[in-house]
Amino acid sequence: MSSYLDDARPETDQAGTPHLRPALHYTARDTWLNDPNGLVFYRGTYHLYYQNNPHGNVWGNMSWGHATSTDLVQWTEQPVAIACDDAEDIYSGSIVVDHANCSGFGSAENPPLVAIYTSAFKSGADYEGTQAQSLAYSNDAGMTWTKFAGNPVLTRGSANFRDPKVFSYPGPDGLCWVMAAVEAGEQKVVFYRSANLRDWELASEFGPANAAGGEWECPDLFPLPVDGDPDRTKWVLVVNINPGAVAGGSGGQYFVGDFDGFTFTPDPSSLLDSPVYATSGAGAEAGRLRECRWLDWGRDYYAAVSFSNIPDGRRLMIGWLSNWDYANSLPTFPWRSGMSLVREVSLETVDGRPALVQAPVLPPLESVQRLDGRELHGVQPLPEILPGEAQVIDAEILPGAADRCGFRLWEDSDGGAAVLAYEPAAGVLTLDRTDAGETAFHQAFASVESAPVALEDGVLTLRIVVDHCSVEVFAQGGKVVLTDLIFPRVGNKGSSVFAEGGAAIFRKLAVAAVG
Repeated sequence: MSSYLDDARPETDQAGTPHLRPALHYTARDTWLNDPNGLVFYRGTYHLYYQNNPHGNVWGNMSWGHATSTDLVQWTEQPVAIACDDAEDIYSGSIVVDHANCSGFGSAENPPLVAIYTSAFKSGADYEGTQAQSLAYSNDAGMTWTKFAGNPVLTRGSANFRDPKVFSYPGPDGLCWVMAAVEAGEQKVVFYRSANLRDWELASEFGPANAAGGEWECPDLFPLPVDGDPDRTKWVLVVNINPGAVAGGSGGQYFVGDFDGFTFTPDPSSLLDSPVYATSGAGAEAGRLRECRWLDWGRDYYAAVSFSNIPDGRRLMIGWLSNWDYANSLPTFPWRSGMSLVREVSLETVDGRPALVQAPVLPPLESVQRLDGRELHGVQPLPEILPGEAQVIDAEILPGAADRCGFRLWEDSDGGAAVLAYEPAAGVLTLDRTDAGETAFHQAFASVESAPVALEDGVLTLRIVVDHCSVEVFAQGGKVVLTDLIFPRVGNKGSSVFAEGGAAIFRKLAVAAVG
């Protein structure tokens, strides 16, 4: 009988694609990765676990890969943390620090880290064909893991019960553990409670609601103060969906509401009057997708979840930098797929209701070149993007008389580029990658994404992070975010700023190299 270890790497260009290796974004050395999971901070170290194929660079052999960081920017790849075997694949989940050792896996002096993950049981296993929740524990600060002998600890007899996100909740009887998981095909988040992480009772269900055209995956639930006021704390429920996101394929939506330890109750302003079952960008029903609340309006930010045990109440999230429409075909070698930048999220009042605002976590910006105060009608070159470096572009633009203004990124000698453009009359920001480097590797890749962005006192504010195979755009201080993969050809390193139809004023324009 063949083993899961027998898989060989696919035949790919052995020369590799080093010019596409990101300078800032995490990638595995030579394997496939997808959803981040098990995100935790412990004893001064951030741990990024993720779905990983240790034996190839396409999806398969799902295990938990592992990387560590002390600053959320530079990551060190570690050995595989929790490996698949002949009985189960290891799907997404979360990690908690069991400070009180209520699970019994550690001690009061050395509290265990407990991973709650989805067992996807294979043919011949006791729970064949189902997905259930299992435990593993670590007593050496997350470096090695032992699967619990009593797995699984929670099963529903379902083939699509997965992605547990667990957190502690302070109730009248003390802390309890709450799990948010999904019945993916039913577009439901299911909430469970436990006193010891081993025994779980159903508390409530939520959904379908808003975008419901595909499978719901990778939920997250966390509190945030509104406008920094702890007396106005709301709860944010994140639900990723594939397909059926606003830009097509994979994406993440969120709801704002209240949580009492048992039930999530969304604010009326967070809900549409009925679910949207569109799975593509065509038709009136798909147009309703733009009324949902999206983490990101681009094509390549999925399975986003937050870190646990972060000090000072910060809420940090990271997502998979890809889309299931074409993820297995990305033109990189020997690795395939990477992570977004870590984003610090907050709740601010926007148009009269609480909304998520996101800011990228970046290293200190040095070697900043400033071109402030330019009135522009036409095109002006920007500093080149150099190998091994990414760029951070900060801009404050008064569109003025311009019909269209923005940036051309990764320009080539034939005039191709990724075009980030703002049209003030429509109040729309677009990112067009249809003529940006390599696009022919998959028919679904070439695309144009758009997001509604209103000027604030006549000004468009942008922070653009341009890495070697991606663009992350944070508009109006992170109220709107748009992320896309870009695969420039070897030698493409030029960019420019432009204004069409009239002059625009670039009140601030700063370009920093980071890497």
